[in-house]
Amino acid sequence: MPTLNEVLRSSEALSAADTDWIHLLVEDWQVLSDLSFGDLILWVHTDRGWTAAAHVRPTTGPMVFVEDLVGTICDAERGAWIDEAERAGATVPAPHSQRMGDMLTREEAVPVVRAGAVVAVLTRHINLSRVADPSELERTYTALADAMSRMIAAGEWPSPSAPTGLRRGSPRVGDGVIHLDAEGIVLYVSPNAHSALRRLGHDGPVVGAVLAQIITDQLQEGDQVDESLALVTLGRAAWRAEAATDRATMTLKAIPLTERRRRVGAFVLVRDVTELRRRESEMISKDATIREIHHRVKNNLQTVAALLRLQARRVDDGAGRTALLDAVRRVSTIALVHETLSSGFDETVSFDDVAVRGLRAVVELATSEHTIESAVHGTFGRMRAEDATSVAMIISELVQNAAEHGLAAHGGRIVVTAERGNEGGEDILRVSIEDDGEGLPQGFRIRRAGLGTRIVTSLVHDLRGTIRWDDVEPRGTRVRFSARLRPLSRSADVAR
Repeated sequence: MPTLNEVLRSSEALSAADTDWIHLLVEDWQVLSDLSFGDLILWVHTDRGWTAAAHVRPTTGPMVFVEDLVGTICDAERGAWIDEAERAGATVPAPHSQRMGDMLTREEAVPVVRAGAVVAVLTRHINLSRVADPSELERTYTALADAMSRMIAAGEWPSPSAPTGLRRGSPRVGDGVIHLDAEGIVLYVSPNAHSALRRLGHDGPVVGAVLAQIITDQLQEGDQVDESLALVTLGRAAWRAEAATDRATMTLKAIPLTERRRRVGAFVLVRDVTELRRRESEMISKDATIREIHHRVKNNLQTVAALLRLQARRVDDGAGRTALLDAVRRVSTIALVHETLSSGFDETVSFDDVAVRGLRAVVELATSEHTIESAVHGTFGRMRAEDATSVAMIISELVQNAAEHGLAAHGGRIVVTAERGNEGGEDILRVSIEDDGEGLPQGFRIRRAGLGTRIVTSLVHDLRGTIRWDDVEPRGTRVRFSARLRPLSRSADVAR
């Protein structure tokens, strides 16, 4: 099945502005489908004829089409009716009701107009067997849907000024609808919208009252007020707003209704998002607490490193002082990971910055009379905190070894290269650390290596990886290790 973009690209008649207008329509047409209690299909001209570019079904009633029609070509009978809507530039009902098995449907074609020209045609398909005697809610919704259809045919909807990408909890038709006149007075309120207003704190009549007054009466002095709230509750702009009291939180979305560019009313979608905002607040508080913990751990580790550094100064040159300075470096490496976690919003680390900073720190500490250059190639990507700590320790030890033993006599260059890949569904990190120093000592054996090498092999084993040391021609050492990283999502880790 083709996508909307693919169908639009196949239509030579559409300009870039026309395509943007159609995308704007489809972005918000679920509202029209729900108010219509029917399916909507968007048709555009292609070299094969009228082609279905998009299809949406209602959430407020039974659908008409079980199969998605996107990509299908309109038949001759329906095509003639759509052609008539395009020529007339106005909504055209189907010549007669359509029967689909046991279901009787009513259909109409609505031209989609932009800048005075028809760029597509939208068809509405309504299941007539839904309800024999419509309720006030259904009559109101149908009237609002008809008004929206007339706005589409007049090029007055969708509204380019309507904002997108706001916080979660945008209201839908099923959440609640309030119909306003041109002055913002409530003409109709759906049961769900009525309940939302009650939870917000309003206990008086709603129909006949000014919605803006109802909402503002519930706000207390000192409450933070959304700057767009007044325009939304009066139905004067196609914007969204949020109203919060000590009892509840409500999101609102206004759709002004116009005739010949003159506003004649509006309807406002409302949704009680109290529990949603409460959970978001808890998550924000939890995230802030976790970041504060990482910040304090980082501070404590830096304090430990400072104490070890002070102790090292009191020890005569020799193995004891070297051991203390190695401990300072290791503690500082772990602190660097926690510092990165304290500035993020989850328990994962973008390791590239950690690698660069850690490499520079080790090289600067190791450099004495001879210059050592360093570089990082490739990308480490994101990884879980526990993996980041181990990888940072491995790299720190290997770089320290290269600087202290391979390059101590004459300086040189250390290059760290990283590569992420996938093997058998597992995330694999491969790292190479290469220097142009003295090379491996004669008779090098891991079993006889020092503490740093034993730490490295232990950490690589914990990461279910492998490690190998090799000489490099004409001179130098290359250490390559791999690590099987945990999934970034903890749920995925549990599933394994």
